[in-house]
Amino acid sequence: MKKSLFLENTKLLNNQFNIVPLMYGSVGLEYLTGENLNSDDIDILIPEVFLKERWNEFKEILFQHNYHLIDEKEHTFVKDNIYYSYASFEELSTFIKINLSDIKVINNLATSFKVLSLEQYLLVYSSSIKDGYRINVRKKKDEEKIKLIKKYLGK
Repeated sequence: MKKSLFLENTKLLNNQFNIVPLMYGSVGLEYLTGENLNSDDIDILIPEVFLKERWNEFKEILFQHNYHLIDEKEHTFVKDNIYYSYASFEELSTFIKINLSDIKVINNLATSFKVLSLEQYLLVYSSSIKDGYRINVRKKKDEEKIKLIKKYLGK
């Protein structure tokens, strides 16, 4: 279900801003593996300019489409009881040390979005379990995701 909601959001981002967002977090991992990971929210990476210089314009368009801002600092909105959190695409390159141009673009149902590979997800979750918040709050879930990724990679 969250995949279809991500695609709905992607269509809005493609059409209104010409953004090709990155399907991130559990929803992206579900997309790659076909596993149901019971994701809490939809994590979306977009160009940083929309979270800074064009933030007011970005918010306004989401408001017009019935998204409600619930945490401005975290760039989190809710629509129909589903949380959408936006973060900077560019920060990913410093977080997991990858070339952003290596991320695959998918064209699906008249939308375009990016998705990490399983190898890139392994880097994400291996790095995230070192983060203070994730160690205390999400460590077990992150470790389960690492095991799942390694299973799919045959490691």
